[in-house]
Amino acid sequence: MSGTGTAADPTPPPAGAVPEGVALRVAEDLLAEVDFAKDRDGLVPAVVQDATDGTVLTLAYMDAEALRRTLQSGRTWFYSRSRREYWQKGETSGDRQYVREVRLDCDGDALVVLVDQHGRGACHTGARTCFYRTVGSGPGVPAP
Repeated sequence: MSGTGTAADPTPPPAGAVPEGVALRVAEDLLAEVDFAKDRDGLVPAVVQDATDGTVLTLAYMDAEALRRTLQSGRTWFYSRSRREYWQKGETSGDRQYVREVRLDCDGDALVVLVDQHGRGACHTGARTCFYRTVGSGPGVPAP
């Protein structure tokens, strides 16, 4: 009998098998506050961040269905604005994201998704983060 490698079934999955995500505990009152209506397409930005070191990995978009799938599966799901379809991170690349936490901003119109990134990284180029190009840089606060 093969396991899933989850807390419910700690038996390791067969070699080459993809571990399943773990459904998240949901604060229904906060879930109801996500304001999908602010965007004409019903989308909110989802900033995906590495749960271990805080690196911003990518920015994608979720509608109510993508958020539901994410919360239920424990893996990231997004809505592609260009392809007009749902996609689960890693199904093509193998670079999967396992969700630890989903946070809602104070206005209810943006999410931060804290993940454990598996594989090479979050970017379709193979980079760890989609934000690997620097447009400008400076010293920050000038010295007194």
